[in-house]
Amino acid sequence: MGLLLRLGLAAVLGYAGWTKISDLTGSVQNVVAYELFPYDVARAVGVLLPVVELALALLLLVGLLTRAAALGSAVLMLVFVAGIASAWARGLSIDCGCFGSGGPVAPEDTRYLTEMLRDVGFLAMASWLVVSPRSLLSLDTLLRKGD
Repeated sequence: MGLLLRLGLAAVLGYAGWTKISDLTGSVQNVVAYELFPYDVARAVGVLLPVVELALALLLLVGLLTRAAALGSAVLMLVFVAGIASAWARGLSIDCGCFGSGGPVAPEDTRYLTEMLRDVGFLAMASWLVVSPRSLLSLDTLLRKGD
């Protein structure tokens, strides 16, 4: 189970990070659309977020520092859920931008509940790995054998 969760979460974070890092301008615009930060802070978040997502994805993929990577992923998912909930509560009409494209959309095109439930599912995956980080085919297991 741990291997499947680790690889699944790595795939999601890797895809999300890759779509953002290949369009940093779009990534910044996605963060700006949430209207949570001054522009300079939103710009920094938009640039750093895909780097963090890709780093976590790589750690999970190879199974290195799995508990820490899962904890970082869980925190990220909580932040994403809170950001989406905030946009919804404030009446913003935006796409979450979770997988690249985002920004303003028509009010009928928002999918806040679906996006939040999806991220809660990813949070559950990450939480499992925080509690039970050992899995097959991981560098953590390989390095532990040397102890």
